[in-house]
Amino acid sequence: MRAYGVATTLTPIPEAIHFSYFHPLSPASLAPSCPSVNAPLSVQGPAVLRFGFIEGDAVVRASHAVHDPQGGNLAAYRDNGSSAEALAVVLNEAEAEAIAGVRGPEAGDIVRSLHAADVVVVKRGCSGARVHRSHRPAVSVPAYISGRVFKIGSGDVFSAAFAHHWAEKGFDAVEAADIASRAASRYVESRSLPLDLQASDDLTSTRGEPGRIYLAGPFFDIAQRWLIEEARTRLIDLGASVFSPFHDVGTVGGAQAIAAADLAGLDGCDAVLALVDSADPGTIFEVGHARVKGIPVVALAERLGNEHLTMLSGTGCSIVEDLASALYHAVWASMR
Repeated sequence: MRAYGVATTLTPIPEAIHFSYFHPLSPASLAPSCPSVNAPLSVQGPAVLRFGFIEGDAVVRASHAVHDPQGGNLAAYRDNGSSAEALAVVLNEAEAEAIAGVRGPEAGDIVRSLHAADVVVVKRGCSGARVHRSHRPAVSVPAYISGRVFKIGSGDVFSAAFAHHWAEKGFDAVEAADIASRAASRYVESRSLPLDLQASDDLTSTRGEPGRIYLAGPFFDIAQRWLIEEARTRLIDLGASVFSPFHDVGTVGGAQAIAAADLAGLDGCDAVLALVDSADPGTIFEVGHARVKGIPVVALAERLGNEHLTMLSGTGCSIVEDLASALYHAVWASMR
């Protein structure tokens, strides 16, 4: 931290806490599973970013405070004695809906009322963010497309960039949220800190909501089946609807009926995510059909060399080498 000019005040705790991830979009595995809860920290300052954390709490007194509760914590910011002249709450859509008990845009307004906050920023993953303020309609901020998506830590980066611009520099909440979205895009692409908050003018923003994605891939052994299941689950988590031949058509009924049902499902989709590492003939056929129909295709190819990908890249498919990035790019390709 000193290398970046950041002064630190450390409060040691008696046990080490570890998070691990199978891939960047999988749920975190925590060790120990139930960490000890320590005495709360006490923090004062003109601008404070308070994160929720599993090993304790923080009592904050600030002129401008940004609260990122982490994990759907139901406690309001001021419940532990914290205070702020101006308060912004930043959280993801699943957390907001869990706290509010409802789905959709009204969840942000309920969270704002619960915390008595001036601003609530609801992060919406592939779709950007939504900014809620009192007596004004909610404003959407886009996500910005990156070539690679390393998701771990991106929410913390968003909150930090927002806090710097809204709480420290006095920017309007919508402008600060847009800068934070750009900063998160830079981070998931580069996995590097400190943030480059200036070089963001060349980013491409998203528009619309996730559409329907055709999940093409073999499912004939346990590894293939796991990847199909995992990809489908994470696409749904990202807000897309998914047509999966394995789940929505199955393997019974004869070749003609199965092929017809699969292709009918494909024709009704906005994008294709193709798992091509097994070079499965059915998957390659579906990719070709999609390109003839003008449907965008994102191909996950972790192991295949360029010599095997000529026809895919030559027909405009997007070739991606890691699962998290492929999932995000498939959702972005489906947006309408």
